[in-house]
Order: sequence, then structure tokens, then C-alpha cells
Amino acid sequence: MSSQKFSLDSTDTAIWAEPANLNYFLKTPLDPDSAAGVSNKQTTVKAHTRRQYVGDTTLVNVSSHAMEYMVDPGRKSGSALPGKPFVITDGIEKRQMRFTGDFMDVHALFVGDAKFDIDLYSPTGTRYSIATAGAQVAAKVR
Repeated sequence: MSSQKFSLDSTDTAIWAEPANLNYFLKTPLDPDSAAGVSNKQTTVKAHTRRQYVGDTTLVNVSSHAMEYMVDPGRKSGSALPGKPFVITDGIEKRQMRFTGDFMDVHALFVGDAKFDIDLYSPTGTRYSIATAGAQVAAKVR
């Protein structure tokens, strides 16, 4: 398996992780962006000028035209993993993943959907202890 991109709803934040590792910690499994599949989109290129070859002194006019291009939502350029690292552990399993965007969105995802009581470590090493919803209700009853 390889790391895949998981965009978080209503944010510009994305998590890069192996699906099984990320979904292990969540009640509601997330689907990677690549599950939506590759699509083709169209745009219009405005009129412009260009040279036919290096050193050409005369410019050629190019008229406005339609262009089709491919969009892959899970595309990653190169072999480097994007973003900053964070760590999740439940005391049994410990996984490192990466994110791009705002860490508050990552934190909010696990606060609302953690399957277990977990510790979430930010890129700076700050630990956030997150209890599942059931554990928080039980703590309030006591």
C-alpha cells in the first residue's frame, strides 16, 4: 500500500496516510480522494503570442481556444510525502501520518470521530488526549 490523500470536508486540510492506518482510529471510515476517480475538465485558453523556436524574432498569434485536461484528486508529484507529520496512538497501535493545511482541522476530525481513547501528537510534539464520545458521557455521569 501507499499513502493516499484524504481531504477533510469543508476545509483546505488533507491527511496523507495509508487507508487502513487512518481508518483504524476512526468510527466512520474515510475514502481516499482517488476513490472519486480521474476526470476530464475543460477550460478556455485566452488569445496570446508565442515564439516558434528559441531565438525566433517574430511572434506568432495564437487565437483563443478550448482545452481539455485531466484531473486526478489523489495526484502526488514525486516520491516525497507532503505536509507535516503527526502521530496517533491508542496505547496498542502507534501510527505516523502527514497533513497539509491546519492542524486544528485534524484535531477536530479525531475529537468528533475517534473510535478509541487516543493520544494525538502535533508536529511540535504537543500531546492531545482525546476520549471517545462514550467515555466523555461516562465521565460526566460520575
